[in-house]
Amino acid sequence: MATTATRAAHVPSDRVIDFDIFAPPGVEEDYFAAWQTLQAPGVPALAWTDANGGHWIPTTGALIREIWGDSARFSSEALAVTPGLGEVMAFIPLQQDPPEHKPFRTAVMRGFGNNHVMALTPMVRDVTRDLIDGLKPQGACEFMESFAEIVPIHVFLTLIDVPVEDRAKLRPLGKQLTRPDGSMTVEQLRDAADDYLRPYVEQRLADPGEDLFSRILSVPIDGRAWTFSEAQRMCRNLLFGGLDTVVAMFGNIAAHLARNAEDQALLRANVDLIPQAADELMRRYPTVSVTRNLVTDVEMDGITMRAGDLIYVPSVLHNLDPQCFDNPEQVDFDRKMPPIRHTTMGNGVHRCVGAGLARMEAIVFIEEWLGAMPEFRMDPAKPARMRGGNVGALTELHLLWD
Repeated sequence: MATTATRAAHVPSDRVIDFDIFAPPGVEEDYFAAWQTLQAPGVPALAWTDANGGHWIPTTGALIREIWGDSARFSSEALAVTPGLGEVMAFIPLQQDPPEHKPFRTAVMRGFGNNHVMALTPMVRDVTRDLIDGLKPQGACEFMESFAEIVPIHVFLTLIDVPVEDRAKLRPLGKQLTRPDGSMTVEQLRDAADDYLRPYVEQRLADPGEDLFSRILSVPIDGRAWTFSEAQRMCRNLLFGGLDTVVAMFGNIAAHLARNAEDQALLRANVDLIPQAADELMRRYPTVSVTRNLVTDVEMDGITMRAGDLIYVPSVLHNLDPQCFDNPEQVDFDRKMPPIRHTTMGNGVHRCVGAGLARMEAIVFIEEWLGAMPEFRMDPAKPARMRGGNVGALTELHLLWD
């Protein structure tokens, strides 16, 4: 995946590190530990890597939160360090900056209103229970394929009112966006999504229903209707957003509980703790990173970054920074969150529009899994495997129970 480019003259040599965000050393065994190597003594707070065309990486929580929340100097237009991906995808509202961004995000947020999310809870619970009922007699499962890749995608496809059976052909597209393997060009990836979505976008514009896309597209943009191009870019954005991030979150929650029987017991005995446990597990295991492009020269940490530079912003290095959270690697279900919260779901004007839905899904998963399953553990003969990328994720997670 990694490509290199001639390093710009404005990059000091003492800022350069050898680090590929798609394949940091040791990522297959532990995504989080691989990233934490950038918090070691001697690593600059603002580092540069030549991998993937060259870009900056802030390594301290303070810089990460500042950059993530500053849309005036750090634009969202670039989308990713993957060459050409941002120009091709042109997501709405993810790649827009204020003030253009506001009316589109307002429409999307109305579509994700809390009343709509809460109305989905019984369906999420039913799907979760059905899967657990099928898995429980087996005494073992590969969790990612048999559970994590089913529930959240089933929920999202139901939300946009498309056949849930399409999960099998859509799931690979989400993987290619966040963890590309070179098997598809970015144009092929966009076209595959657009070809699938086109009839649904046309129908929702012409004859809106009760689904998520219809709710969003019924909200005017500065007093006018959405154009087809705008609607296509928005639906493309939400489709990709719904295909990967919650899958990764489920995997990390399950892995933590499988490794920590005492936490399973605690939550089974104290179900009222589960909502705050979900928040803490989401904080401890963040896997989303974003890319920003500088719209002007920016002086930061004693150096000057130039307009046009890319900067890769990893939530993992904010959430696991001891300057931001006490004992950040420890999972504490009684943790009192500081006023500055974690960045698992982003920060600023681009905080994840589906954060409420993701949190509800996590809570229901923990409640139902612990309520129905006996104590479960990792399969010692089949180690967990992970992959890096714009959304790091477990690719294999083998669980056992008696």
